Amino acid sequence: MAALRKIPKHILGQLSNQSSFAPSSSLQFSPSLFISRRGFASKLFVKGLSFYTTEKGLLEAFSQYGQVVEAKVVMDRVSDRSKGFGFVTFASVDEAEKAKMEMDGKALHGRVILVEYAKPRRYDDGGMPIARGYPQKMCAIKVELW
Repeated sequence: MAALRKIPKHILGQLSNQSSFAPSSSLQFSPSLFISRRGFASKLFVKGLSFYTTEKGLLEAFSQYGQVVEAKVVMDRVSDRSKGFGFVTFASVDEAEKAKMEMDGKALHGRVILVEYAKPRRYDDGGMPIARGYPQKMCAIKVELW
């Protein structure tokens, strides 16, 4: 019941209006909706994946350590090929910890993978700036003392 307190009220209202939770129901949620409320403790970052690793392959490899809620391989938009990393979300923190300990440094589809806890995205202005438009001229301010 504690988990239901964190679900937004407009979603709970929609759920209470449904008479059953049948798969044919018009109201369906993606797993990531509920994951975002759970936090990053059960989400793992997997790097060093083969370019041929699929989401199904990632799911099968990690499902032996617990219930995998979501497995995502990040794809390049242009080449439609894996970028070599992905995310695996487990139903509980204990399962995620077990998978991290067992899979870190192991081979998966011919490549050694590294497994870490996922961190939230940072939206700071640090790092390389993105060039947009023409460069601006630097203006020197001349200060004269009386």
